[in-house]
Amino acid sequence: MTNEANSPAAIYANGGVSRNPASDELIATYPYQTPDEVERLLDNNASAFRLWRATPMTERVAAYRRLASTLRERSEALASLITAEMGKTIGEARAEVAKCAVTIDWIAGNGPAILADEPVTVDGDDEVYVSYLPVGTILAVMPWNFPIWQVLRASGPVMLSGNGFVLKHAPNVMGAAHALQEIYEAAGFPKGLFANLNADNETVAHVIEDSRIAAVTLTGSMRAGAAVASTAAKALKKSLLELGGSDAFIVLADANIDRAVEAAIRGRFQNAGQVCLAAKRFILERPVAEEFTRKFVEAAKALKVGDPMDASTQIGPMARKDLRDELHDQVERTIAAGATLLLGGKKVPGAGNFYEPTVLSDVAPGMAAFDEETFGPVAAITIADDVEHAIELANTSDYGLCGNLWTGDVARAQRMARRLETGGVFINGFSASDARIPVGGVKKSGYGRELSHFGLREFTNAQAVWAKTVS
Repeated sequence: MTNEANSPAAIYANGGVSRNPASDELIATYPYQTPDEVERLLDNNASAFRLWRATPMTERVAAYRRLASTLRERSEALASLITAEMGKTIGEARAEVAKCAVTIDWIAGNGPAILADEPVTVDGDDEVYVSYLPVGTILAVMPWNFPIWQVLRASGPVMLSGNGFVLKHAPNVMGAAHALQEIYEAAGFPKGLFANLNADNETVAHVIEDSRIAAVTLTGSMRAGAAVASTAAKALKKSLLELGGSDAFIVLADANIDRAVEAAIRGRFQNAGQVCLAAKRFILERPVAEEFTRKFVEAAKALKVGDPMDASTQIGPMARKDLRDELHDQVERTIAAGATLLLGGKKVPGAGNFYEPTVLSDVAPGMAAFDEETFGPVAAITIADDVEHAIELANTSDYGLCGNLWTGDVARAQRMARRLETGGVFINGFSASDARIPVGGVKKSGYGRELSHFGLREFTNAQAVWAKTVS
């Protein structure tokens, strides 16, 4: 378990701390802003918002095009920063930055049509339309696991809609937060429109309540989501939450096992397993359980763990030591409850926060690796008697972010998908989120939808205008 000295409360008592998780090297510290600095930040942001909401859409789009270009120009520096601060392999970090640029371009190309006034046909000569107007500044509490992407997939739709944006980033990736603010300003956005809030939880709560903040969005844990949603509700402000996941990866008897294993390895071990919608619970129909498990373990054993700056590395370190300690505790509790350890299960000795790729079998409801979110390179295998049992096991969870179905019968899979209690389902494939597709969870995985037209309109005022004809 995490000792008190290494707990997040102790590490971040005075501000953000950027530390290389591969070497334990201290990169930088970021003291919390003073009350006067927070006040100036909110005032400057409010002024920038008033300017931005009056900016024509054509000029906003031009700024977005410059933003995408700036991301591409600085891609290598950003990727290196991501890897240094939170341990993502350099190849995955480069892909993250590239994906951000593509998404910003997509928002610039499609956002204006999505936000355009919508005419409504009514009887008579009256003219009725719905306008999507900005609501103000959105406070975004963002996580460390995708330090650039998570922010831009929130700020992109929010700001094109005409809103301001205040980022409260995770304290271990404050370097990324400052880099993003510099990129927005370099692209010609009003100074202060995208602003970094570096503050403790108490100050964040006060900022949510502040009249200059219109709404709040959070990507993070259930605990953090409950705290933010509670504060926002008391202030009568809208909140959008994308919380944790314990996604089921269902493999039925008629599935293509080799393809399923390939997708499962990527789906579980990408970003050292530190992905909200990663496949975590592998539910295998009994006839294919032995074959899938054998091939999955062989593939996991072959993964290269090491220096994330080495292009050949497939799994880097976990982001923080306390997170690694928590994951190891989950593994040990699961084994103690009767699961079988097939691979890994140990912290890698030496510098850094490395953890062995781990596979547990005979995992059942009631065990930590089944009931809890395992945010690291740990896979839990459970055997289902039949299709109905697989659906039952998949839905036996407090989480409902996403899910995977592997079968040769796509029509059956589509029927099954409607019975899975999740915000999304992949059938015979695994893909990163796409700007055209909404992302969000059900049950305790959050509420609201991000990206696509859902995100662009999520924080707008849908104003209906009814103009009567006067003779």
